[in-house]
Amino acid sequence: MGIAGERRRTVWRLVVAGWVLAVAVAGGLTLWMQDSTEPRGPYVWEETDPGDAQHLPPCPTPQACAYGATP
Repeated sequence: MGIAGERRRTVWRLVVAGWVLAVAVAGGLTLWMQDSTEPRGPYVWEETDPGDAQHLPPCPTPQACAYGATP
């Protein structure tokens, strides 16, 4: 193995190191951006029971209802 083989190995190591660095940065950015989309403040998700929809007005037509309920 001569100078060309050592140079190839060095280039290969640099490519792998660059790929590892790119993956680490992309993963960090993904986590940072994911955390930044979570709501801040008094807003929270509420769990509701499907039976709680009785306070809604009836559907104008069966085709307009999401579940096909008739008025």
